[in-house]
Amino acid sequence: MKGPAESLAALLRDGPLFLPDATYGVVRATDAVDLEQAGVRMLMVSAFHLMQRPGTGTVTALGGIKAMMGWRGLAATDSGGFQAYSLIRENPRYGKITDEGLVFVPEDGDKKIQLTPERSIQTQMRLGADLMFCLDDCTHPGEPREEQARSVRRTIAWAKACKAAFALAVEMRRLDAGARPLLFGVIQGGRDADLRRACAEALIETGFDGFGYGGWPLDADGALVADMLALTRELVPAALPMHALGVGHPASVAACHRMGYRMFDSALPTRDARRGRLYRFRTDDPDLARPAKEWLETVYIQDKVHLKQEAPLAQSCPGLCCRRYTTGYLHHLFRINDALFARLATIHNLAFMRRLMDRLGGTPAPRP
Repeated sequence: MKGPAESLAALLRDGPLFLPDATYGVVRATDAVDLEQAGVRMLMVSAFHLMQRPGTGTVTALGGIKAMMGWRGLAATDSGGFQAYSLIRENPRYGKITDEGLVFVPEDGDKKIQLTPERSIQTQMRLGADLMFCLDDCTHPGEPREEQARSVRRTIAWAKACKAAFALAVEMRRLDAGARPLLFGVIQGGRDADLRRACAEALIETGFDGFGYGGWPLDADGALVADMLALTRELVPAALPMHALGVGHPASVAACHRMGYRMFDSALPTRDARRGRLYRFRTDDPDLARPAKEWLETVYIQDKVHLKQEAPLAQSCPGLCCRRYTTGYLHHLFRINDALFARLATIHNLAFMRRLMDRLGGTPAPRP
């Protein structure tokens, strides 16, 4: 039986990977069979949210996150660092960030949640992840340099603490090199090239199985922070995989793949699906090197133009949604707010993302 390292390497030889976000141990509106049939090979779950609901002990009692979900593929866990950005940095009443870690105050309770590097690793280990991420201090690219520098300092220190906790957990579980999970570091630094370089060099010296691009990947105008994404990929040795954390729009995925990124995760494609925004290629043979507007189309299924369309969303799509159902039927399901729409639409967007990965894999990404 292949271990996590061998399994991930085999998948990446076939092409890049898109990981749907299964935050609470579920990709909304789908089950494990739906995901498998849509071509999903790896999921991203939230250690921070699962430690609250249903609780790490419950997940462990149910056999770990993959057994609980009935999932046969690989599973990655985030560290909780993004929640520091999305909750605390956006609204300080939800907690605070200190040099020791993160302190969260849930909106529906008065019990504080302390997340240190050590607890983050222990939680991810107990969940049964194949790939784990070090706790990092996530920032927005628009934050001032002094805050970015503080984030880098914390991220480096936390990464070292995570690696030590990881080594101890592996030793206690008597896992050999082939059976242990993978551990990725996360490179922070905002839009400051010097800070990005300093963070990357320190984490590479510490030593990890791969790395993630850290920080919100979009600027204040919603555009991809392409300069920092490209620089961060160039700073990491070509042999080590790079994960573009939080990147999921098809155009952004294609752009990051050209930079050399091989792994992506986001809730965007599945959230877009549930809200009636469905992806398809404009042609059967799209040229992904061209601007995205030339190969990517977003179908707004609620538009009346789809009311009586007998054709599927995409003739060439092999997914369940397009094999079996018409565009007009999807429009009807959306208008009556039936749960079947969310399922079929999610399957469709995930099948699209798999087709995108396959097409990107057919044209190898340039390596730094």
